Amino acid sequence: MVEGSMTQGAGQGPVVRTATLRDFRVPPYAQVPVQGHSEHPQPQQPQQPAPPQPHRAPEASGQGVPPQPHQPSAPAVQPPAPQAPPPQPEQSPAAQPEAQAQPRAPRTPAAQQPPAPQPQSVTSQSVTPQFHAPQLPHPGNAFPDDDYPEGYTPTERDLPVINRGDTLQVTVTPPPAPAAAPAPVVGQGPGPGPLFVVGDVHGYLDELLAALRAQGLIDGDGHWSAGNTRLWFLGDFTDRGPDGIGVIDLVMRLSAEAAAAGGYCKALMGNHELLLLGAKRFGDTPVNSGAGTATFQAAWLLNGGQKSDMDRLQDVHLQWMSRLDAIVEQDGHLLLHSDTTAYLEYGDTIEDVNDTIHEVLTRNDADECWDLFRKFTKRFAFRDEGGANAVRELLAAYGGERVVHGHSPIPYLLGEVGTEDADGESTGPVVEGPHVYADGLAIAMDGGVTMAGKLLVQQLPLPH
Repeated sequence: MVEGSMTQGAGQGPVVRTATLRDFRVPPYAQVPVQGHSEHPQPQQPQQPAPPQPHRAPEASGQGVPPQPHQPSAPAVQPPAPQAPPPQPEQSPAAQPEAQAQPRAPRTPAAQQPPAPQPQSVTSQSVTPQFHAPQLPHPGNAFPDDDYPEGYTPTERDLPVINRGDTLQVTVTPPPAPAAAPAPVVGQGPGPGPLFVVGDVHGYLDELLAALRAQGLIDGDGHWSAGNTRLWFLGDFTDRGPDGIGVIDLVMRLSAEAAAAGGYCKALMGNHELLLLGAKRFGDTPVNSGAGTATFQAAWLLNGGQKSDMDRLQDVHLQWMSRLDAIVEQDGHLLLHSDTTAYLEYGDTIEDVNDTIHEVLTRNDADECWDLFRKFTKRFAFRDEGGANAVRELLAAYGGERVVHGHSPIPYLLGEVGTEDADGESTGPVVEGPHVYADGLAIAMDGGVTMAGKLLVQQLPLPH
């Protein structure tokens, strides 16, 4: 029989509902003794004659406890009042709401049951459920110390479970979604990365950035993005263009970033590096040019020297340029700046050539430096008749299968433009890429950016 039929059938009017879950019948294993009886029992009030009660089950009325008048119970969780209310008549266990009922012992025959103890008076203030969170009592939270009976299964009605003491609320953040796989970039994977070469830049920083970005070697901010790629500049960073020092700064920075990523970015010495070093060191000091008196300063200005580059030139730039190698072999490609056989005059091996040139610059002799600059300025050794043999001579001395060079612009090699002093209105040929010539043994990389050509950045070997 549900609770409503028990109380309203006695003719006492509407009953005051307790602040528990409505009509939720607590299973026997979820009932706990009510703690907190008053230390000093209140004297019993005179009992009034009880109205007729409905028939009770034997365990509720047949244990020697006289039936007590039903009294509506106070809410199960009630904030303590400032003053104690007047004592209420004692309620029988059978008349109390089920959420506050005492646990029942297993049934035994009436003859074997011990005498029931004399009930004690309980006030509404002394009955305090053992809940420490400011919530209504919940049947599913009634197990002390998590002592769940065997076979108990929590249900949605039991959650959240509140144990004794403070409850720690934990916010569970779902794991982030896996990041999308990065787009493949140049130079990933084990072993040496791909090999790239860059032709003459001559101060055209913006064009260089665009060409490197187009090949995937740098990102949108100009930083190295090519992993273990190997990148070689073939010299001539300054003069003629607007920002030669900016080009040197970029190459120096990319060298550090590429090394950190497992690749490298290196540069060779061009004749314009030798010219800028001489103009800074010797200025107007006369030198023996072989055709009269000359100065590095005059030659630098004549060959497109920019005052802004000289003003911004620092010791770190001078040291970097003076330590550049002149020739190197990579993957069967003999890399050098000038299309000349003059390298053979400085050594029989690659190491000898580089060491000799470094020694010349260290001695700081104006005439010796001028002679070095003059020999590196020669060109067209591979273009004219016998050009293929000149290439073979270099390859026989230093190794490799092809020579890759800058210095002479491709329009010159094609005979379309006569001099580097041609005016800007000359249309000239359209440079699409490197120029292969000398029986396929030479690759020219200077796309003629100074004459409205193209700044070339090319991966080697060339596709066939």
